[in-house]
Amino acid sequence: MADDHLPIVETRTLRWQGENDTDALARALAASPALRDAFIALQGDLGAGKTTFVRHLLRALGITGRIKSPTYAVVEPHEAPDGLAIFHFDFYRFADPREWDDAGFRDIFAGPGLKLAEWPENAAGRTPPADLAIKIEAMTDDTRSVTLLANTPRGSDLLACLAA
Repeated sequence: MADDHLPIVETRTLRWQGENDTDALARALAASPALRDAFIALQGDLGAGKTTFVRHLLRALGITGRIKSPTYAVVEPHEAPDGLAIFHFDFYRFADPREWDDAGFRDIFAGPGLKLAEWPENAAGRTPPADLAIKIEAMTDDTRSVTLLANTPRGSDLLACLAA
């Protein structure tokens, strides 16, 4: 008998040969209704392609203009043409847990909208579990090994859209 309280964990591993593969994943996720209020954690070393993936995803969601990395601001808010609130976090320089409370991040994560977080491990214990964790590992100049880990039913729905 299955335990309904165990977290859902599904994984899928992809190989990106270049930016076209990054864009294809971003477009597939952008087409999923499950993305609307999802929390996606992006993991990987510096230069692995986390911000590049976010840029492709934001473009696929209709964001135009300059898309800045929130490395120094910690969060960059966006609004898609359909009204979807999107919050792009970069916790690389995040050091003081009090910043979390002072900046209102708890309210953002509790509210509607898509949350994308680079370096989520630096805010461990503050963020909720990611619906989908995407770990990007550089293999060569253009090749990446990408592991997608669904931790919730919403995450499973996002993985399912990739198979369609």
